[in-house]
Amino acid sequence: MLGDGNRGRYARQILLFGEEGQKKLKSTRVLIAGAGGLGSAIAFYMAAAGFGRIRIVDCDVVELSNLNRQILHAQADLGRHKALSAYDSLAGINPEIEVEAVVERISEENIDDLLQGCDMIMDGMDSFASRYLLNRAALKRAIPLFHGAISGYQGQATTIIPGRTACLSCLFPHAPPPATAPAMGSTCGIIGSIEVTEAIKYVTGKGRLLENRLLLWDGLEGCLEEVSYEPSPSCRECRAGRRDS
Repeated sequence: MLGDGNRGRYARQILLFGEEGQKKLKSTRVLIAGAGGLGSAIAFYMAAAGFGRIRIVDCDVVELSNLNRQILHAQADLGRHKALSAYDSLAGINPEIEVEAVVERISEENIDDLLQGCDMIMDGMDSFASRYLLNRAALKRAIPLFHGAISGYQGQATTIIPGRTACLSCLFPHAPPPATAPAMGSTCGIIGSIEVTEAIKYVTGKGRLLENRLLLWDGLEGCLEEVSYEPSPSCRECRAGRRDS
């Protein structure tokens, strides 16, 4: 049930998907992988929207070079674990939700435990090795993965729903070479916001999801493009369990 306080907090978005939609958000349990630039934007907007249970996982500590984009953290958080700083920020945004901070590096050994009880995965990672791990976990549990990535002024996002769409390995069969990518806060905000919008649409059943569509943002040109993609018959990750959409 939504109390009067929650109705007031969410009044403007309830106009979009009704109280039933808001109740669905409240009952959704989310894993946010990473509390960096993307994870900050994702976490802020998921908390504000009223996703009921957020588990945010990160093993790093806050550094000065993070603060241009990682808006979960402030000057006073330097040296703190990002997950713990995130917990404080999200509790301040919306005390009506449950937040769990986990100070761990996401790995093959702990991903099953980290996903216990979760309904979806939000990609806030900065390496494709970690993203492939999230992709495999989403396929194994048959839960959606909302992917995003940024580099400087550019960013991308797509929605992966096991059994209905291609997976991340279909789209990117080979990881790009590791590199320290330039990062701008506003690009993180744009791509993270798109990921959250996709998650809200998925839960409430509104709109058309980015299924088998990669959205590309070019901040220098101020434009969005879309690239369609399909499941790969040779994909090593998802071909065994694929079913017709």
